Order: sequence, then structure tokens, then C-alpha cells
Amino acid sequence: MSEGCSHGDAIHEVTPSAKGCEECLKTGDWWVHLRLCRTCGHVGCCDDSPNKHATAHYHATAHPIIEGYDPPEGWGWCYVDETFVELPDQTPQVGPIKRWV
Repeated sequence: MSEGCSHGDAIHEVTPSAKGCEECLKTGDWWVHLRLCRTCGHVGCCDDSPNKHATAHYHATAHPIIEGYDPPEGWGWCYVDETFVELPDQTPQVGPIKRWV
């Protein structure tokens, strides 16, 4: 955990909810990178993506910690404390995950 984050109790082993951004797959939209909610397993697109579904998920649920999921990036982020966090493990991908070119 990062010294600046006190939300370690929100980090769980999760099963990814989809093989890509859950909402973008439903609407046919595209994404740049994926983020995984470490509270519930929701897979959403990053803030460089047009729809920013991972951040929208945080605003809807207040789940604080995401993992850089695709490609596996080995880091976590706490939305509440706006800091990177160390994760106790990395979530295996449920693949193959669709790639946008």
C-alpha cells in the first residue's frame, strides 16, 4: 500500500466482469487501456478513452482502488487519495481481450 492511501481494505481478489470495457462492449465503442476495480471486478476503460468508464464506475460506486489491467501494468490507483498504490497481487486476465488498433 502507498503511505498516502488508507483504503487497503477495499482491495480484494476479484474476477474480471468482462473481456474488455464492460460498457464499451455493449455499445460497440473502443478504449485505449482497461482498468479493473479491485473491490468488485468491474472492467472499465481508462481516462484516455472516450467514455472513461472506470472513473464513472468509481463515481457511481465509490469503490476506491483500480488496477492497470490491460495491458497488465502492475500498479494500482486510489481515486480517493489520488495516489498510486502497491497491490498485493496482480489479477490474471480473462482473455483473449479485444485489441483496438
